[in-house]
Amino acid sequence: MTIERTLRIIAGAFVLLSLALGVEGSPIFLSPHALWFTAFVGLNLFQSGFTNWCPMITFLRKLGLKSGDVAHA
Repeated sequence: MTIERTLRIIAGAFVLLSLALGVEGSPIFLSPHALWFTAFVGLNLFQSGFTNWCPMITFLRKLGLKSGDVAHA
C-alpha cells in the first residue's frame, strides 16, 4: 500500500473515531472535548495542502512505505 492511501485511511479513521468519542448520541461517547482531535486532523490536512508537508507522511516513510507518485503511461 502506498503512503498516500495509508495517509487517507489513517486521517479518515481518526476523524471517525474522534467523532464517535465526541458526539453525545454515540454509544462510545467520552467527552465533547474529543472533537478537538477532529479539528487537529482537519487543520493538519489544510496546512499540508499549502506546504506539501505532513508529519504523518514523514512517519510512514520511516516505517518503509513508498510513495505512489509514479507517472502512468
